[in-house]
Amino acid sequence: MILAIDVGNTNIVLGSAEGLQVRGISRMATSLHRTESEYAVLIRQIFDLNGVQCRDFEGAIISSVVPPLTETIAGAVRILTGLKPLIVGAGLKTGLNICIDNPAQLGSDLVVGAVAALDKYKTPIILFDMGTATTISVIDEQARFLGGVIMPGVELSLSALVSGTSQLPKVPLDAPKRCIGRNTIESMQSGTIFGEAAMVEGMIDRIEAELGRTATVVATGGLSHRIVPHCHREITIDDDLLLRGLAILYQKNKA
Repeated sequence: MILAIDVGNTNIVLGSAEGLQVRGISRMATSLHRTESEYAVLIRQIFDLNGVQCRDFEGAIISSVVPPLTETIAGAVRILTGLKPLIVGAGLKTGLNICIDNPAQLGSDLVVGAVAALDKYKTPIILFDMGTATTISVIDEQARFLGGVIMPGVELSLSALVSGTSQLPKVPLDAPKRCIGRNTIESMQSGTIFGEAAMVEGMIDRIEAELGRTATVVATGGLSHRIVPHCHREITIDDDLLLRGLAILYQKNKA
């Protein structure tokens, strides 16, 4: 059994993987102020709730887009399991054909997502990861990672709208009953939810036009369930995509 941890800017997602089967997926808030021991306590509590024994792990792997936390989480894993985790980064075998200007600049989360998507879905693939940022990864018919798109996530955009204006209130991230808002709250919710859904659809159209063919569209990330149901395109939500990608990478590199 493998311990897989994905460290994001807002949440840390973790779970256990047996082969490519991921179980006990849990989230905890990302905090730069917690120590190795504090994270070890939190992770142990999560696994206790899921009935998982830390001594049962035979390996661990971490993907992180928060460099100051990478070694902290790795230290927490060592405290709990006695294992030295693999870290997704330079030197790790991925099997990806990365066709961007500087492959070393590709974020570990994008690498992990692309590896998992290629293992499960038909190419070409357009992969949305909806978290603090919304990222789009594009994989062509020859399984080449062509590049992608990075933009503010829906919560980040809404927060910027509220903080950058004098009279707009903080509103819940819920879809209104109609697109044409009849008050300030409905109007903000429409712009946030339906506006993001329209962006998703528009970007799919533009990317498919560049690819010259229809693509498989997949979405993951904590906010995908808020947005994808309001899209008119066929989009598969895959909640455990990144952890499954970590399991695949562990298998490629465990020797």
